[in-house]
Amino acid sequence: MSVLYGAASRDGAIAEMNFHLSRGQSVFPSRMRHDVFKLTIGAHRTLVLADMEQLRQLGVDDARYHELLYNRTQEIGAAASFLGFDGMIVPSARWDCQNIVLFLDSLNLEEIQIVSSEQIDWKLWRKENS
Repeated sequence: MSVLYGAASRDGAIAEMNFHLSRGQSVFPSRMRHDVFKLTIGAHRTLVLADMEQLRQLGVDDARYHELLYNRTQEIGAAASFLGFDGMIVPSARWDCQNIVLFLDSLNLEEIQIVSSEQIDWKLWRKENS
């Protein structure tokens, strides 16, 4: 299933990117350029699992939620898609915000609009958030 994975806050999205770019590297890749986008999306039936207690009740180990253990969360996403949801809102494992996971097969992709974009200043962001 194809998904668009985002965050409800700018820093939440950047924190997620920072985590994945930093994995397995002794030096952060400083020459790479990335942008962060603010979008409007026409999602109409989104499953909200707003806190860890709800995920825990569905079998997610909250003590390991920050790890890359996707099996259970992918099963939850597949079930939500099967039940007709167009996405999910879940707690972020990297930042104090909600993440947004949208099921692309359930959306009208023409309704996705870019509101704004900006280049990420990795050096500044990492300095302010380390």
